[in-house]
Formats: sequence, structure tokens, C-alpha cells
Amino acid sequence: MEILLSILLGIGLAAACGFRVFVPPLVVSIAALSGHLTLARGFSWMATWPALVAFGLATLLEVAAYHVPWLDHLLDILATPAAVVAGTVMAASAMGEMDPFLRWTLALIAGGGIAGLVQAVTVKGRLLSAVTTLGTANPLVATAETAASVAVSLLSVLFPILAAVLVAGALSLAVWLLLRRRAA
Repeated sequence: MEILLSILLGIGLAAACGFRVFVPPLVVSIAALSGHLTLARGFSWMATWPALVAFGLATLLEVAAYHVPWLDHLLDILATPAAVVAGTVMAASAMGEMDPFLRWTLALIAGGGIAGLVQAVTVKGRLLSAVTTLGTANPLVATAETAASVAVSLLSVLFPILAAVLVAGALSLAVWLLLRRRAA
């Protein structure tokens, strides 16, 4: 059961990386430093003060950049591959003491895959917002994405099963709405 919870935790954190790349590492760093989260072997560096400061600054810069309408689209070019990498690392950091080959395979496929899928949905949503509102609603969309990243990260650390269910449901709904809109 512990392995399943760690996998769900990793997938939830990876999904949160699809919204914002640096929010989940910041949450993980805080949770690990406070003793609420045990990281997998090789990831203890995330539970250090320098890592916390670096993740905090990176998060502030990322969140601020997404509130500039033209910069958010430019940032998506960098954030899309970065989300996949961050999702993979977040998933691997949470997947406890399992065989390294299995951990990294799961992290890449499940973690990187879910982060990439969430990132693709957010890019499509922001593009839709830019087209329909001429970019005026993009800061609101960016705020909602940041809030979603914080919420999913916290839920993943505190209630990994609930986070996994919510992420699966929200992604299913988002993909269905985008496909329905495309068909119309």
C-alpha cells in the first residue's frame, strides 16, 4: 500500500508541474524540510535551505512572468519540455524505496506523461483565452493555473489518493471539453 501511495503522490506532484513547473518542487521542499515528506534516496538535496530558496525565487519569477500576456506564450515554449522534466523528477522523488529502474521508468512514463498532458491542456486553454479575449483574461487564467498547481501539490502531499482522483477527473473533463469544442 505504501508503494501505491508513493506512486500516487508522485503522479499528483507531476500533474501540478503541468500547471507551474516550480510550485511542486517548492511544496516538496517545504514538506521535506518540515518532516512531512520523506524523499526517495538521492533527492535529499531538495530538503535543504538553498533548494528551498532557489525553488521559492524560481516560483516567484515563473508566476510573475505568466501574468504578462505576451510573455506567457513565450514561456510556454520553455515550460512545456520543462514541465515534462520536472514532472519526471517530482514523481521519482516521491516514489520511495523501489528498484531504481522501475522508479525512473514509472516516473518518466507516468510523471512526465501527466505533466506534459496537463501542460498541453493549459497551453490550449491560454491560447483559447488569448483568442477570445485578446489576452485580457490571460492573467486570470494564469492565476487559476497557479492556484491549481498549489492545490494539487498540497493535496498530493496530504491526500495522495484524493489528489489522484481529482487530477484524473479534471483531466478527463478538460480533454473532453477541448475535443467537444474542436468538433463543434
